[in-house]
Amino acid sequence: MAPGKTPASKELLQMDLYGLLAVAPDSTEREIKKAYRQKALTCHPDKNPDNPRAAELFHQLSQALEVLTDGAARAAYDKLRKAKEAAAKRTQKLDDKRKKVKLDLEAREAQARATEEEEIHVARTLEQEIIRLREEGSRQLEEQQRLIREQIRMERDHKTPGNRSNQTDEAGPAKIKLKWKCKKDDETRGGYSEDVLKQLLQKYGEVLNILISSKNKGSAIAEFSTFKAAALAVRNEAGLLNNPLKISWLDTPPPSLVSENASKTSDFSSQSAQNSVRSERDFESLVLMKMRQAAERQRLIEQLQREDEEADT
Repeated sequence: MAPGKTPASKELLQMDLYGLLAVAPDSTEREIKKAYRQKALTCHPDKNPDNPRAAELFHQLSQALEVLTDGAARAAYDKLRKAKEAAAKRTQKLDDKRKKVKLDLEAREAQARATEEEEIHVARTLEQEIIRLREEGSRQLEEQQRLIREQIRMERDHKTPGNRSNQTDEAGPAKIKLKWKCKKDDETRGGYSEDVLKQLLQKYGEVLNILISSKNKGSAIAEFSTFKAAALAVRNEAGLLNNPLKISWLDTPPPSLVSENASKTSDFSSQSAQNSVRSERDFESLVLMKMRQAAERQRLIEQLQREDEEADT
């Protein structure tokens, strides 16, 4: 710093000295001095006796001239100014980043609220559909059970003394095979579980066992306590509307049952409307039988495994 000059105050270093003199940061010393003279003339205390800040501004201009006309002092000030500008840019970037994060967070929260509202709406719609399906399913189940009981009553009424000799062969147990469409990666097994199959089949009579194949998810074996119950299931059950069942005999049914069922099917629909339905107790007493022992179930499992192995080959 030149002799006779006083060091700049800390307050002055916080100010924009170039802006105070209205010059560019790359101005020459001559341009700085010229700008000082112009500014000093306008704000000199003698020319502004009524302005109490005139003396302060004139003093700041003098200090700015001292710093910016000294090479070392100006270099130090320029370094400090650039550091402040860099810090301000970093702060601005952080502010912009915070603002963006805030906007993103608000957008995600809005999306989450919209998704939650949509899920609630879908869940309510699904609940209403499930209630409707249960009501319709109950009516359909009641109608199917009524038809089954009527058919069993007709078969019982049409029995002849000659046919009674075959009751031992038709008593059961009887096994049927069920197939439906199911992809390998379908965890729902095409909509069929053991409980679903049992619910569909038990209206025809007592279901002793249901075994779903572990290799082929679209295959199962069901065992009824009587051949008659199995025959009713083979003839009448269609399964779920969106994934029908294909039902066939696993073992050969008694010939008498096959011929009797063939003769009864043609006139069932016309006679069912004319006759009353027997009580539920009569129906249950006809189809209920003793559960098979564990050895029979094991035999069914082995038979189902053989079916799976044949299907794989």
